[in-house]
Amino acid sequence: MPDPPPPPDVTALLQQWRAGDHAALEQLIPIVYDELRRVARARLRQERPDHTLQPTALVHEAYLRLIGSRSVPAQSRAQLFAVAARLMREILVDHARRKAARKRGGTPTQLVFGESTTPQTAIVDLLALDEALNELHTLDPRLCQVVELKFFAGLNIDETAETLHVSTATVERDWTVSKAWLHQRLSP
Repeated sequence: MPDPPPPPDVTALLQQWRAGDHAALEQLIPIVYDELRRVARARLRQERPDHTLQPTALVHEAYLRLIGSRSVPAQSRAQLFAVAARLMREILVDHARRKAARKRGGTPTQLVFGESTTPQTAIVDLLALDEALNELHTLDPRLCQVVELKFFAGLNIDETAETLHVSTATVERDWTVSKAWLHQRLSP
C-alpha cells in the first residue's frame, strides 16, 4: 500500500491565495476549517458544561471573520492560527458580555485556565481574564500573545515559538510568567 500523500503546506497555500490563486483557497478552506474545529472543541472543553456557544458555532464565527476578510493578515500557518486565537477570544468575550447583559448581574462566564493536570488550574471569569489580558498586553505584549496562542488557539510550545519568532525556552518562560501574573491578578 503506498504512503499517503503529505498534507498540503498551509503556509504555501496562504501565500498562493494572497497572490490571487483561488484554487489555493479551495485547498486551504478544509484544512483551516478542520484545524479551527479541533481548536474550538479543545477551547470549549475548558468552559462550563452548560455553555450555550457550541464548538461549531465558535468555529463558524471565527472562520467567517477570518476568511471574510479580504486581506488575511497571516503569511504562515502559525500566524494564521495566531489570528484565529485572537478572533476566538473576541467571540467568546462578546458572547460572555451579551449573556451578562441579558442576565443583568447573573453568573459570570467561567472557564478553566491552565492545563487540567496541573495544580495551577483555576476556574476564572472570562470577562475578568479578558480584562487581565488587556492589562498584561500593556505591560508586555508578548506575554499576552503567548497566553492567546497557548490558551485560545491551543498551540503547543513549538508552534507558539514559531509564531512569535522566539525560542521554545523563551515561550516556556513567558508561559510560566504569564500564568503566575494572571493567577495573582485573578485571585480574590
